[in-house]
Amino acid sequence: MTDDSQRNFRSVYYEKVGFRGVEEKKSLEILLKDDRLGILPPHHDSHAQVMAYRKDQYSDVLHALTVVRFISDATPQGEVYLRMYQLESGKLPRSPSFPLELEDEVFLAIAKAMEEMVEDSVDCYWITRCFVKQFNNKYRDALPQLPRAFEQYLNLEDSRLLSHLKTCSAVSKLPYDLWFKRCFAGCLPESSLQRVWDKVVSGSCKILVFVAVEILLTFKIKVMALNSAEKITKFLENIPQDSSDAIVSKAIDLWHKHCGTPVHSA
Repeated sequence: MTDDSQRNFRSVYYEKVGFRGVEEKKSLEILLKDDRLGILPPHHDSHAQVMAYRKDQYSDVLHALTVVRFISDATPQGEVYLRMYQLESGKLPRSPSFPLELEDEVFLAIAKAMEEMVEDSVDCYWITRCFVKQFNNKYRDALPQLPRAFEQYLNLEDSRLLSHLKTCSAVSKLPYDLWFKRCFAGCLPESSLQRVWDKVVSGSCKILVFVAVEILLTFKIKVMALNSAEKITKFLENIPQDSSDAIVSKAIDLWHKHCGTPVHSA
């Protein structure tokens, strides 16, 4: 077995996006020396130049937004990242007072979560930007199928719970955008998000389905006691945080149970 195949993917991913897990506590300076990351050029001599370019680009975009008064020193950092992304994508609205589109809300939620994981603002912006672009490009066709997959697997795990959701007309009103578009950003704490996003980046967005299923299973008693779609959705949008790590662990077990070991399964 080659050295490449022996590398733990989670470690590569944490290095790639700057997450710091128990065994993944490497500084950005160290991980940038890894040619396998695929973000920087293959030649080490170019790394410093590329990083300098990215910092300059970050500063230029930041300055441009300040000049046109889209941001100020009082603008929350997550919103700064959003405006930068909009400008670079050619989607900056005519006024900062315009309401945000759904895709903007998604970016903002992910950016806010990423802020808690990555300290350096330049790195945080680039990582958020790349995560969102990769997620949208890779899973664009799969995302619309996730609500149906959720219903399918919940039925296998607890048909009575699914029947209750249907009786309350809640199935179509569940927080699918929060779960499957924001990748649980704003729903789970960052320590749990890291483990979920690890699986997403490694090649499977289906882990999102099993996290959603496990949330329902974990809070089954509470959900069964609620008798309206609105109450169920409101609860699921604001679940207690103290069970998050256990939920993710059980979700990963469900993922393996139903999909085997789907290292790169969408």
